[in-house]
Amino acid sequence: MPAPLNTPSATGAAFHGTRIIFIGASTGGTEAIKQVLLGLPQCVPPVMIVQHMPEMFTTAFARRLDGLCEIRVKEAEDGEPLVSGTAYIAPGHSHLAVRRASSGFQCSLSRAEPVNRHRPSVDVLFSSAAQQIGTGAIGVLLTGMGKDGARGLLEMRRAGAWTIAQDHDSCVVYGMPREATMIGAACEVVPLRDVAQHVLKQLAQPGSGAHR
Repeated sequence: MPAPLNTPSATGAAFHGTRIIFIGASTGGTEAIKQVLLGLPQCVPPVMIVQHMPEMFTTAFARRLDGLCEIRVKEAEDGEPLVSGTAYIAPGHSHLAVRRASSGFQCSLSRAEPVNRHRPSVDVLFSSAAQQIGTGAIGVLLTGMGKDGARGLLEMRRAGAWTIAQDHDSCVVYGMPREATMIGAACEVVPLRDVAQHVLKQLAQPGSGAHR
């Protein structure tokens, strides 16, 4: 069964469940991420996000979304515990990954070498989701140029996660989702307007992961 969806105001504690949402995007992703987050209620599990963006813009991006969305949105900090109803955006200078700790799950930041010429890299985030969360993860790959995130999404699917790629017609650049679709990484391909609804549908399922 999925873990109960508790809001931060109700629990005030680190997230101990096994459902976490992971989102990656590049070109056109700022508006795409906004549309997805606007469709999520406060009671969702933690959301971890990589948007290819220079470091001088990620803090402002997080603050802008925080003022628009029902859920809390902030720039991720290293070692920060994940809390339900909160989205964590990778700082422009570091890779973001999920890390399992005795107290729950945490954000892990690293200034390791770029992956797919990017830091932060979607593949780094998605790979950590596959390794640390597995069937409890939901992966979403949105509009963007190149292929970052495609192999990570495939790794998530092989680990039993449910994976979603944005469709061609709703992408600003159909690069990353295209690569993911071509290698069989996506459980489903949906228009941007329907992504949040499909995420919530998966969260409501009695089981988890791609093998239901």
